Amino acid sequence: MDKKDLRIVFFGTPEFAVESLAALLDNGFNITGVVTMPDKAAGRGHKMYESDVKRFAVEKGLRVMQPEKLKSPEFLAQLRECDADLFIVIAFRMLPREVWQMPRLGTFNLHASLLPRYRGAAPINRAVMNGDTETGVTTFFLRHEIDTGEIIMQRKVEILPDENVGDVHDKLMHLGAGMVVETVNEILKGDLKTMPQPEGEFIPAPKIFKEDCRIDWQRTAVEVHNHVRGLSPYPAAWTVIHDESGKDLESKIYATGITGMPCEENAPGTIKVDGERLFAATSDCWLEILSLQPAGKKRMETAAFLRGYHPVKINL
Repeated sequence: MDKKDLRIVFFGTPEFAVESLAALLDNGFNITGVVTMPDKAAGRGHKMYESDVKRFAVEKGLRVMQPEKLKSPEFLAQLRECDADLFIVIAFRMLPREVWQMPRLGTFNLHASLLPRYRGAAPINRAVMNGDTETGVTTFFLRHEIDTGEIIMQRKVEILPDENVGDVHDKLMHLGAGMVVETVNEILKGDLKTMPQPEGEFIPAPKIFKEDCRIDWQRTAVEVHNHVRGLSPYPAAWTVIHDESGKDLESKIYATGITGMPCEENAPGTIKVDGERLFAATSDCWLEILSLQPAGKKRMETAAFLRGYHPVKINL
């Protein structure tokens, strides 16, 4: 079968998925439909928000479907009309069996980890938060249990010591787009060999909530540093800084630096100001706070923060 005759329906929502959709189009593949999340109201003005995938698909003149319910008869009928040979899923919600079993060549997913490590909604964040030195991308065929299907391809990438989750996201986004194209080409050849996921190497990567982002200053400096960079720039680690004015400032922390200087008898959460530099004590060493955002203000470098505030301690 020629690539132009292969009919593909693409499922995805965020920017991470757009890169792969663009790569498929650039390589001449026939996208007969794009499925993404329904528009939703966001912000103070409740302006309707369209997903990154929808905006890109509309710009390219592709058919867009935005089902509220993936099992609805109307949506299933729309999918059948697309007459697809293959479904590709990237950063979308869990598909019911009625959907992923529909195409004759199956449904494959691009996942931003080296499966079976980091199954779940936040694999990139969790890898950086845990201090991993490498991660990667995996394509695999869907089956009912989430992120458990047979592996088609994997590619590794290094996580550098001071890269944050935004840096790693972008590396995996580009790496994954190329691998999606490779995966489709291998499926087209008709002699694809897959392998089951290894047993016993599963690490969960659950969705991240606000309380997961709060910094625990009683951990080591390295652990806090990894926590911060694993959540920067989004959704961002946070802490509560008590100011000389008596105010408690809930602040997002975007960047930190490991000093290696022991805290000695200073309790975790102790603050030290040295000119335009700000340090916080952890369980073992001082950690420098380099970039932060007090609630209601813009993100700023520490020097700018110290011109307007006089931090006393961190509330644990």
